[in-house]
Amino acid sequence: KVAVQYQVNGDSQSIQDAMYKLTNPRAQIESYVLDVVRSSVPKIDLDNVFLEKEEIAASIKEMLGETMGRFGYSILATPVTDIEPNMEVKRAMNEINKAKRLRQAAVDEGEAIKIRSIKEAEAEAARTEIQAKADAEAKFMQGQGIARQRQAIVSGLRDSVNCFKADVAGVDSKQVIGVLLVPQRAGFVLCARVFPVARR
Repeated sequence: KVAVQYQVNGDSQSIQDAMYKLTNPRAQIESYVLDVVRSSVPKIDLDNVFLEKEEIAASIKEMLGETMGRFGYSILATPVTDIEPNMEVKRAMNEINKAKRLRQAAVDEGEAIKIRSIKEAEAEAARTEIQAKADAEAKFMQGQGIARQRQAIVSGLRDSVNCFKADVAGVDSKQVIGVLLVPQRAGFVLCARVFPVARR
């Protein structure tokens, strides 16, 4: 819809032309408006028709100004007040908009899934790194424990050898260690008899 604002020019020739050259100026203006709309709107993308109302109004005013000026009229303004496509075009536009929104929603959902997957992978990597550090720390502590245990065994053996040597005269360290390790050898032999190793 276009609201055409017009007036008859004030000079006598324009008044005479307006009265005698046109019998129905309103119908003539409507006809020209429809011609301009039919010639300019098809050049514009349908989605942009709503955005380019000012350009359509300017085209209508220019065309009407030239044409109606010959009949003594001045066109003051031609604002486009409403754009009403037919029902099929409206339905098609609504379907297009719906499809665009659904497509955008699918893209957004895919992006959200991607971000969730990345965050889950990062969390899993952090958990794995923490677990690896904890395992390494546990093994380090276990190694330190075994080293201390062996140091205690060596220290205990040294003390035993020194005490034995002090109490028994004429015995060297090698003989003392041999005496101390006899129970260990006996235990090993006993285990070997109870749990024989399978031969290949």
